[in-house]
Amino acid sequence: MAACPAQALGSEQTWLEAAQAFIQETLCPAGEEPDVRLTQQVIDCVKTTWLTQGGNQGFTLPLSYRFVSVRDLRSHQRPPCCSHLSWSSTEYQAWAQEAGLSGLPLPREQLLLLGTLTDLLEDLEQECRNGSLYVRDNTGVLDCELIDLDLSWLGHLFLFPSWSYLPPARWNCSGRGHLELWSVPVPVFPLAGSPGPPSPLSVLYPEAACRLLGHSSKPRVVHPNLAGKLVRLSALVKSQKKAYFVLSLCEPSPAGSHAGSHVSIIVQVPAQLVWHRALQPGRAYVLTKLRVSRIAGYHYRVWTTGPSSQLLPLKPECVRELDLGLELGGPLLEADPKPLPRTSNVPDRKDQKGLVRDSRLLSYQGTVTGVLNQPAGIYELDGQLGLCLSYQQFQGLRRVMRPGVRLELQDVHLLQSVGGGATRPMLAPCLRGAVLLRGFSPRKPETQSSLQALGASLYEQLIWEQQLGLPLYLWATKALEELARKLCPHVLRHRHLLQHSSPGNPSLGLQLLAPALDVLAPPRIPSRDAQREILEEPHRCPLQKYTRLQTPCSFPTLATLTEEGQGRAWASFDPKTLLPFPEVSHLTSCQLNQRLAWSWLCVLPSTFRPAQVLLGVLVASSRKGHLQLRDQSGSVPCLLLNEPSRPLSDPRLIGCLVRAERFQVVVERRVRSNFPSWKELSIAGFIQKQWARVSVQFFLADALVLSVPRPFLHPGTPSTPARTEPALPNAPSLGQSRLFLLSHKEALMKRNFCVPPGASPKVPKPTLSFCITASWLGGTQRKEGTGWGPAELRGDENLEQKVLLIFLGSSIRWFEFLHPGQVYRLVAPGPPTPMLFEKSGSSCISQRPLELAGCTSCLTVQDEWTLELESSQDIPDVPRVNKALSESSLTDLLSDNFTDSLVSFSAEILSRTLCEPLPVPVWTKPGSSGARRGCVKVTVALETSDREFPPHLDIYIEDPHLPPPLGLLPGARVYFNQLEKRVSRSHNVYCSFRSSTYVQVLSFPPETRVSDPLPHIYLAGLLRAGRAPFRAMASCHIVSVFSLQILWVCAHCTSLFIQGRCTHLGSTCPTQTPVSQANIRLLVEDGTAEAVVTCRNHHVAEALGLCPSEWTSLLEFVRGPGKVALQFMGPGAQPESSAKAEPLTRFLRTLCTSVSVLRPVVLSFECEKKPSKISPSEPPRLQRFQCGELPLLTRVNPRIQLLCLSIQELKHSGSLGASASAC
Repeated sequence: MAACPAQALGSEQTWLEAAQAFIQETLCPAGEEPDVRLTQQVIDCVKTTWLTQGGNQGFTLPLSYRFVSVRDLRSHQRPPCCSHLSWSSTEYQAWAQEAGLSGLPLPREQLLLLGTLTDLLEDLEQECRNGSLYVRDNTGVLDCELIDLDLSWLGHLFLFPSWSYLPPARWNCSGRGHLELWSVPVPVFPLAGSPGPPSPLSVLYPEAACRLLGHSSKPRVVHPNLAGKLVRLSALVKSQKKAYFVLSLCEPSPAGSHAGSHVSIIVQVPAQLVWHRALQPGRAYVLTKLRVSRIAGYHYRVWTTGPSSQLLPLKPECVRELDLGLELGGPLLEADPKPLPRTSNVPDRKDQKGLVRDSRLLSYQGTVTGVLNQPAGIYELDGQLGLCLSYQQFQGLRRVMRPGVRLELQDVHLLQSVGGGATRPMLAPCLRGAVLLRGFSPRKPETQSSLQALGASLYEQLIWEQQLGLPLYLWATKALEELARKLCPHVLRHRHLLQHSSPGNPSLGLQLLAPALDVLAPPRIPSRDAQREILEEPHRCPLQKYTRLQTPCSFPTLATLTEEGQGRAWASFDPKTLLPFPEVSHLTSCQLNQRLAWSWLCVLPSTFRPAQVLLGVLVASSRKGHLQLRDQSGSVPCLLLNEPSRPLSDPRLIGCLVRAERFQVVVERRVRSNFPSWKELSIAGFIQKQWARVSVQFFLADALVLSVPRPFLHPGTPSTPARTEPALPNAPSLGQSRLFLLSHKEALMKRNFCVPPGASPKVPKPTLSFCITASWLGGTQRKEGTGWGPAELRGDENLEQKVLLIFLGSSIRWFEFLHPGQVYRLVAPGPPTPMLFEKSGSSCISQRPLELAGCTSCLTVQDEWTLELESSQDIPDVPRVNKALSESSLTDLLSDNFTDSLVSFSAEILSRTLCEPLPVPVWTKPGSSGARRGCVKVTVALETSDREFPPHLDIYIEDPHLPPPLGLLPGARVYFNQLEKRVSRSHNVYCSFRSSTYVQVLSFPPETRVSDPLPHIYLAGLLRAGRAPFRAMASCHIVSVFSLQILWVCAHCTSLFIQGRCTHLGSTCPTQTPVSQANIRLLVEDGTAEAVVTCRNHHVAEALGLCPSEWTSLLEFVRGPGKVALQFMGPGAQPESSAKAEPLTRFLRTLCTSVSVLRPVVLSFECEKKPSKISPSEPPRLQRFQCGELPLLTRVNPRIQLLCLSIQELKHSGSLGASASAC
């Protein structure tokens, strides 16, 4: 609102006419003749005030100012403004410059404001007064704040020379702005001075008043007057029943017999509540016609005011002290009650346990320098202290609080080191203390966001209903701010998160904090008793004692959680740790880089400080097909299970808010490197590229799931269509649906589909999709109200109607919810379309695959269609389906029965590695994405109920199933359905993925993995078909050595390395780095069976009984010739050597036939072949033994083929090998 320039007003006469019209409209009683005297008094008042400022430039009237009414301010004044009639331009500029140092000053408007100062809103009854101040004229009423109120001003007409107007803030539900009166108002009519009493007032001073309260009989003094200096002023307490405050008076001078004694007076008459604004600590007052009352539940009597009580300034010449002994008819025998200790004298200390601290009571004056959380009542004072006003009812003061406001705090609690995220000392007044306004802020209020404006009622609920202490309250406010930044405004509305919680409408914010508050909040105690909190000694309030709070948890954004997980994963990525020595020293460059290509790390929330809580809205990705958690910062893939072995199947969870304290952040690291050898592992420059896939996984049973109001997603969210508000009850809802029973689900992968006629001639790219095989249950049903009508009859209901449903495009978002054995409803919104679910999809798939699958039709699920989970018990005529996971028998799985090459089983994943890339096709262009295709090998232990030791099996995953689905991690239990069984050339059974493969994670890897010790067995136990462990240990004796080979090869091309040079023909290798490799074949026996054990690389040193230094020396001897190979043909046979290193050959031959090698050992091993029934078992053979002079002929079991894992010496062994290994 811009003030009219002086030229537009014309002349003083025009200004006077406008003033008269304004006064008649806004100040004169309606319907009466113009009041000439009132008009003249107003003009004279304005003129006098105007002439007091030095910048009037000789004008007798403020022609550049115009009058403004309350209605005009409320209706037309949108931005904040101020008006200073008595200020010159120089004074305003200096004031504005001071305010502009840290913010924008209030803009100045040239406006004249007049009105009646009152404590009564509109023309309501006296009982409706609540201590508020208003400015009223004929057009309306405005709330106002005043620094120092004189009670004689009430009910009089004033000109307000300096004031500011602030429109209603966003949190202000009243919709009214308020005035800030900067200077003393100027009365339009002179105020009549209050005449003094005709005779001095008889008064009691606090000491006598305390004695009178302690008198056992009823006092004869009727309605005495109390006088004293104001030492304490409580907060103005407002409840549903009444409003009141308490003031305390002490002796006017310290010369009294008990200078520290004071008396409390309760003021609860509505008309007297405005005294709270007029009382100033340190001044002396007289309160007249008081009464003695008892408060319910309070064991002391107190002084209270009556309807005729008055508040007067204490003038010693106008009062006389009442002789209490004369009034009581004798001396007062009762002694002055012994004052109880006051907490104001208790320093900030710890108790004996060192946990609970006492706050300190003090007074403080300061300036607000920051608004930390306006709805929560948390501010910054003088840049170094925190101020929390929430433990008082400060709704009126809240609208004034902004940087620049000056406050005086009386009896405020000082709490230091509260924790809970607070880093500075905190000041917090309870109901006993007072917050007095000492100066308004010249700064313009900042524009408030929804986070800064909403939630005041929720924060009040935390204080007054949850009764949180200050440390926990500060953490709760900080946590709610984190939640708002995570979820609002696109995922969730601020008003939904921060709304007041009621029994029928709980607050989402409070529900998200409830798990932590239930643990940390004190047990339910009676609600705060305001009168006891103010009156009782020693003082007790929620702020008196506190415990430093260790931040219980935080709610990081998903982007922060992802970055933290990746940071920890790469910080812990150490090639030397992933490839331990000495195994790594024998790896070639290709093997080395392949081992580093994939690794993973599981980050638990307990490893964060503070512990982190996973929170987000569950959405289904229409591009990837997996589930995601989403917040404002982004999304993260997630894998959810209802509980172990129970997958997620209810699509209604989409759009729900999920909170989880127990979860796993899984970081899968991918590295592309070209390390020449193990010696360069510490050089990071050989890592060419690294990237990671981050996901989270948790059980829904461990999480809190909350439905959120819609729309819960921003319309631009690509993953799933934005949900809208639910339709009104009377709005028609159209749609049709059909039930189906899912029997099989195929893999989510890229597939080729036939191009429909008339489509683009371009070659279509493979599309991410999946198919399910299902059976229709009944016919199509139409929407009827909130339910579904009867199914349409077509006459073929008795026939099994199997259908192949194809999900592609956005419909792949339903992949994680579809599981065999469940009944679903396929819903198509919109007007009913005849034969919608019977239309054939022959354009997408040929008829032959449908016949092979036993399906009569094919249907492509449209993007806008939805799925609903149904209970099979509520649907009649549903065929019985065994929901147990179908599994192949071990006999079929491990045998040569290939009548059905598709197998299903549950297993625990033991390891996961990357295999050699497949050969590059001839037609692949160099540099294309298909030039290198990898393969993932997963080794699993089959779950069996009839075997003590589960057999192991390898599963290979190739394109187009890469990357593998989420959850295929070591330690996880997984169900594999319809894997293709294959047999290797060495008669090992393995499996591979195909398009019909369905994978279901049953449980996640355990948080702490403890490796079970290998079982200690006899070698004969390995001959039990299907009953032997895959890995074990045995105490046995090395009988003989079959062969030994030690060589040096090129780390790049694996060619033989002789005399320091690679022997590879053709192009020169980029690096001339050799690595040593070795293997030895041993015959061992333990008295029950014989086994041929193959040891490789560093295990050869263990087999030969050499210590590390001896092994290193031996390798250096072989470096020159490059290779040494010994073959033992039989007992006493001469070994064949591939090198002419006669001394070395003789040494190795002697060593291999000595007791240093042929000794008892503890052998840890694994079977060379996976357990299977395909290779025919070798029958026992006859073997001759010599026992002294007697030859023995017996049947001997076939030799077992084993791979060495480690060789340890027997503790009681005294062999040379044991002593040699100690070097």
